[in-house]
Amino acid sequence: MDARVRQTNACGHAASYYAASSHPQPEYPALTGDVKVDVCVVGGGFSGLNTAIELAERGLSVALLEARKIGWGASGRNGGQLIRGVGHHVERFRDVIGDEGVRQLKLMGLEAVEIVRQRVEKYQIDCDLTWGYCDLANKPKEFAGFAEDAEELRGLGYRHEVQLIQPENIRSVIDSGNYAGGMLDMGSGHLHPLNLALGEAAVAKSLGVQLFEHSAVTRLEYGAQVRVHTAQGVVRADTLVLGCNAYLNDLDPNLSGKVLPAGSYIIATEPLGDDLARQLLPRNSAMCDQRVAVDYFRLTADKRLLFGGACHYSGRDPQDIGAYMQPKMLKVFPQLKDVKIDFQWGGMIGIGANRLPQIGRLNEHPNVFYAQAYAGHGLNATHLAGKLLAEAISGQYSAGFELFAKVPHMTFPGGKHLRSPLLALGMLWHRLKELV
Repeated sequence: MDARVRQTNACGHAASYYAASSHPQPEYPALTGDVKVDVCVVGGGFSGLNTAIELAERGLSVALLEARKIGWGASGRNGGQLIRGVGHHVERFRDVIGDEGVRQLKLMGLEAVEIVRQRVEKYQIDCDLTWGYCDLANKPKEFAGFAEDAEELRGLGYRHEVQLIQPENIRSVIDSGNYAGGMLDMGSGHLHPLNLALGEAAVAKSLGVQLFEHSAVTRLEYGAQVRVHTAQGVVRADTLVLGCNAYLNDLDPNLSGKVLPAGSYIIATEPLGDDLARQLLPRNSAMCDQRVAVDYFRLTADKRLLFGGACHYSGRDPQDIGAYMQPKMLKVFPQLKDVKIDFQWGGMIGIGANRLPQIGRLNEHPNVFYAQAYAGHGLNATHLAGKLLAEAISGQYSAGFELFAKVPHMTFPGGKHLRSPLLALGMLWHRLKELV
């Protein structure tokens, strides 16, 4: 076992490779008493942390409340893939935001990765940031689409290397015969997400943000001054930001009705050693295929294969994540049949009906802002959301914020008990179409 990896989980995070290999985690206090700030942020994941950083950098006082531990949710247990883009098929919104709006969404999808790059570099956050990501084509028609994607990136002024990997050369990036080509992007990559979250929490604290853990919000009082109640205290603020995503629950039923919590699952092998790791993924790139039930995988810093996917919309987790995920891994890498699985874990991601991140403010309460529903692409989109929210809250005109706020978002029908089965049926339809 690598010296970095601890087998205990006393830190309060879900048992995962990330929790076992994280940097030391400081204890932030629970909220007690009465606190007055300019902005209260609810949620200690990437949305909340980056909004807090951006606000503090602009001179506002901020208190951040986290119900459990900083990075406890999807921010601290995701696949660690830092991939360009926000939303899925943003051309669908052309009727709402126009041609230029679509172009700006695509540009912001590139900017989002740069925000992470700059934050890591500026504050020297140790999170194993590694550049290189490859889209994998499951079918020849998908590979043909990659050429269009590469041309579009060049038209947007993308400054990083983008290389089409022909089917006959696919083993130069992955030792698997399952794929009909790929597109290698050196401007996207992968990292240790929990260490990024912990590093950003330290940045926020250094900028004067008051961080509170184990401070679940029990009640919100909207008004000219918002009052945010926890079991032992209250925060009074001029502005409120809700950044809870899949874990918003009933804190604001209107917002939570627009987000479906969906389970996503990951396994991590035992350390593979340099030779086998290099054989599997010669470029050490993050990988993702093109199916609805997406597979994504990469190597960790200590040469484990981290393999994820199998998003569940039913609301029921597999009884044994390892037994559920390992056959999927072996379809891609049958050579790993005798390799031990050291870690298995899952968690909830937030998905909206149109798969565009929801960034805006409440119409009836204009001092209440939110960011949620990243549909599995939150690592970069959360950082963009923090910037856009801070611009709007601090009084700067934010064209990006206004653009996102223009797009309407449907409330899932049937309430919280029916929206998961309904979406599960919809996703089944899309998966059946893949077979045609």
